[in-house]
Amino acid sequence: MDKSAVQNGGDGARRSPWWWVPTLYFAEGLPYMAVMTISTVMYKCLGIGNTELAFFTAWLYLPWVIKPFWSPFVDIIRTKRWWVLMMQWLIAVSMASIAFALPASGFFQATLAVFWLMAFASATHDIAADGFYMLGLTDHQQSLFVGIRSLFYRISMIVGQGALVVLAAHVSASWAEPKAGWIAVFGILSAFFVAMAVYHSAVLPRPAQDSMREVKTMRGVFDEFVETFVAFFRKPHVWVAILFMLLYRLPEAQLVKMISPFMLDPVEKGGLGMTADEVGWAYGTVGVIGLMLGGIVGGLVASRNGLKRWLHPMAWSMSLTCLTFVYLAFVQPSAMWQIFVCVFVEQFGYGFGFTAYMLYLIYFSNGRFKTSHYSICTGFMALGMMLPGMAAGWIVDTFDYRSFFVWTMVCCVATIGVCYLIKVDAGFGKKKG
Repeated sequence: MDKSAVQNGGDGARRSPWWWVPTLYFAEGLPYMAVMTISTVMYKCLGIGNTELAFFTAWLYLPWVIKPFWSPFVDIIRTKRWWVLMMQWLIAVSMASIAFALPASGFFQATLAVFWLMAFASATHDIAADGFYMLGLTDHQQSLFVGIRSLFYRISMIVGQGALVVLAAHVSASWAEPKAGWIAVFGILSAFFVAMAVYHSAVLPRPAQDSMREVKTMRGVFDEFVETFVAFFRKPHVWVAILFMLLYRLPEAQLVKMISPFMLDPVEKGGLGMTADEVGWAYGTVGVIGLMLGGIVGGLVASRNGLKRWLHPMAWSMSLTCLTFVYLAFVQPSAMWQIFVCVFVEQFGYGFGFTAYMLYLIYFSNGRFKTSHYSICTGFMALGMMLPGMAAGWIVDTFDYRSFFVWTMVCCVATIGVCYLIKVDAGFGKKKG
């Protein structure tokens, strides 16, 4: 009998990974985009100020910051399959709740509360989906489909940052009602996740490892939980590693919160005076394509020469490409092709530079508790995005966009500086043989 068929409970043919890996990771990316990006564009279009917008949406990173604290419970309570399906139903309800809350006069507070719920559901879905991927596939299949899962996650970014924002702009313009487009978007997303939950309940396999597990006592769970964290903080050079995790993305953490407001604000306020439709095409489509290509190139060169060889060039790539927004802020070009080129260059540089960051997290996580330690690393990554992002709107409102983007360039010193502190084995990341 085929090995994959045995692992999938005898349904290997019907439960082919092609039936569920692409859809699972497409569904994983969409709620993250909704919480992190669509919310920002929506609030800006609906008249929320930069300070409030950046401060409160930055708090939405918190579930990803603290997810290591409940990830062990996803391992021991029910199954990964159950968690995936339940979180997709909860995300569907959250999307519908936002659509219903938008017409209310206090929509900002109401939708923020729902976005919080969605963020926790999305972070939990990430834990369960990544765990299920490892349980539902053989080692060979995991290697084969790692590119597929990444591709469909990126496609969800194009849909979330691009197509859905464009759709919202067109519907709002057609109805002459700013909220109409966003109500339509979240209504569509809710229906999509209902469909995903129903679909995945039929096609997700039932791996033996996901259902036949040792039942641990609460004391055993607690002891293992503590041991996991103790082992992490006993790793060599752990505090330098944490500093790297917190500071490598310092410029981006602030930049990402203000890019959409900058593009949407009128020229007289220092912005580019773009429509939501144009922002969708610029940052959600052209930008994501640049991000994907940068990530591909970064992965290729890192696999050829290793992380240590490319760490500093990648850090410089993350930093220097931020100059494109300094240029946009000072010149304020009206030609869309100039804006598209700048966005593409910045996102390509970011995608290339981000490769080093993700490879280092994998490198530092190696050991007995590899999966849990990687989750802790991503928690520090999210914290490094959350805290600086909270102040971004205040900086813009206190000074201006030009000063803000110059400040992000100053912060690039931290990105480059921390790379000189960490230690990486010369052979890590190189292709064997």
